[in-house]
Amino acid sequence: MFNINYLEIVSTFIVLFAIIDATGSVPIFLNLRSQDKIIHPEKATFYSTLILLIFLFVGEWILKLFQVDLQSFAVAGALVILIISIEMIFGVEIFKNDSPTGSSTLVPVVFPLIAGPGSFTTLLSMRAEFAMINVLIALMLNMLFVFFVLKNLDLVKRIMGVSGVYILRKFFGVILMAISVRLITANMSALIQIVGLE
Repeated sequence: MFNINYLEIVSTFIVLFAIIDATGSVPIFLNLRSQDKIIHPEKATFYSTLILLIFLFVGEWILKLFQVDLQSFAVAGALVILIISIEMIFGVEIFKNDSPTGSSTLVPVVFPLIAGPGSFTTLLSMRAEFAMINVLIALMLNMLFVFFVLKNLDLVKRIMGVSGVYILRKFFGVILMAISVRLITANMSALIQIVGLE
């Protein structure tokens, strides 16, 4: 039977929502469109979902290939999430977006804006903490929201405004920081127990 936990779904949804930050990327999407670059909402959502699902299921195998356990990766991922939250709160740039430009749907919309390193580390960090079914539901809900934003860019811009996007980034930055600290402490405790048993 599926172990559906609404609290886990909400927690994972909030973290992914803040990491993907589709609303915060609206100015970037609009700028791409102003440069006559076409963004296909359906393709962008499909490719992003596919990439994230593959990493969610195969990511742990990749870690085993490099002899890295899930708890260690979760701590490392939580540190990345913590740094991203610092960027969101203080408006500083720590991770430089140096991806190549050319395609608009795949790069930079799908990668790195939606399915980027932050999303990868977040998924595996959440998987180490929560049941897989809850992470999957939260991911699918986020992808539906991403599709809505990409499909209705002008509407989202009018509804939120510049100040709305700014406030949302700051608010979710604080939430993200709190969740990253909890992830670090929870997985550090598990690592300490494992080391103590060896």
